[in-house]
Amino acid sequence: MIIALFVRDDFIRPYGGDFLVVILIYCFVKSFLDTPVLSTAISVLAFAYLIETLQYFQIVHHLGWDQSRIANILIGNYFTWVDMLAYTLGIAFVVVTEKLRLVNYKKTNSKTVNTEDILHFFI
Repeated sequence: MIIALFVRDDFIRPYGGDFLVVILIYCFVKSFLDTPVLSTAISVLAFAYLIETLQYFQIVHHLGWDQSRIANILIGNYFTWVDMLAYTLGIAFVVVTEKLRLVNYKKTNSKTVNTEDILHFFI
């Protein structure tokens, strides 16, 4: 939201913010729930896609919230495929980072990655 309010450029606000927001939502969910990485990542991505789809259908306008700055910032008011790509890349970054973190943890603690660890990662 800070990016949306204060950054006025042609790269960070339109692309960096969308990349970072899915990472932030993922971290927020994981801070409260012990859920598998892949399930959580896919759920966050689906949520981001839903918001972007609502932008396509101009939900802010249909709800009569055109003049609401908060609604326009939180929900947005225009659809772009580039946003979908940024969300996807953000979640891909999360999944790769989590996988590397798991492997690094196992190496540091001299444990081998077993089937149970891999299943917990994906399921």
